[in-house]
This record gives sequence, C-alpha cells and structure tokens, in this order.
Amino acid sequence: MNVDRMLRMIAGFLVLASVALGVYEDPRWFWFTAFIGANLLQSAFTNWCPMMTILRSFGVKG
Repeated sequence: MNVDRMLRMIAGFLVLASVALGVYEDPRWFWFTAFIGANLLQSAFTNWCPMMTILRSFGVKG
C-alpha cells in the first residue's frame, strides 16, 4: 500500500471515529474532526501533510 492510499485510510478512520465520539461521548470531539479537515485542506494547497512524513519515516512506499 502506498502513502496516498494509507493517508486516505487513516484520515477516513479518524474522521469517522471522531464523529462517533462526538455523537456518543462529548461534542468537543468535533474539534478533532475540524482539525483533520483543516489539515486536509492545507495539504491540498501546500502538497505537504505531517502524516505523510510520519508514514514515510515508518517505511511506507511513496
């Protein structure tokens, strides 16, 4: 699995998990959802994402 697919999988999982936590536990979890969305938005403009750097350091192929 390459970095792009792994990044989408992780982002999707984190969004779904934070929405579920926001609905069932505490609405403040929606701030984490907003953070993920903001990070995805900035990465579209800058072509840099911290998670991609982390995944590459773990040896995931680009």
